Amino acid sequence: LRQVMCSGEALPGSLVRRFKQQLPNVDLHNLYGPTEAAVDVTAWDCTGPLDATPDNTPIGKPIANTRLYLLDAQLQPVPLGVVGELFIAGVQVARGYLNREQLTAERFVDDPFSDQPGARMYRTGDLGRYLADGNIEYLGRNDDQVKIRGLRIELGEIQARLTQLEGIKEAVVLAREDVP
Repeated sequence: LRQVMCSGEALPGSLVRRFKQQLPNVDLHNLYGPTEAAVDVTAWDCTGPLDATPDNTPIGKPIANTRLYLLDAQLQPVPLGVVGELFIAGVQVARGYLNREQLTAERFVDDPFSDQPGARMYRTGDLGRYLADGNIEYLGRNDDQVKIRGLRIELGEIQARLTQLEGIKEAVVLAREDVP
């Protein structure tokens, strides 16, 4: 075993430290990216001293042919260290969702930073900030979407479907750890 790639969930620093202790000669990489952008669009090499491992593992920098923007509510770039929404642009961004025109229009928007006509970017709904070294730190979601075993789950959509069932007036949907 020479390399391990982690993707699909946030990688806690505690797991990185445990990995380094158990497999000191194996490289660990943290990758980030949604399905809408051909899965992985950033990479961060987790090597380095054990005591310098951050608690919140960065997602790194964009891979080749990828542009990432951290933008505010007016779609303007945020300064270093300020939280913004993560947008992905480049050749790997999907054209949209099949038979979901409204959702496509909400999530796949014009890229005002590109000089290519018709260029678009994907609005991820993920929050992050630039670190001093240019890497990006993932900070969570800006909506009710959660990830369970790598699958994106819309809690609001489940709640809406439940209230359509006969006999149910209101519903609350929560994600929690499965603890005995």
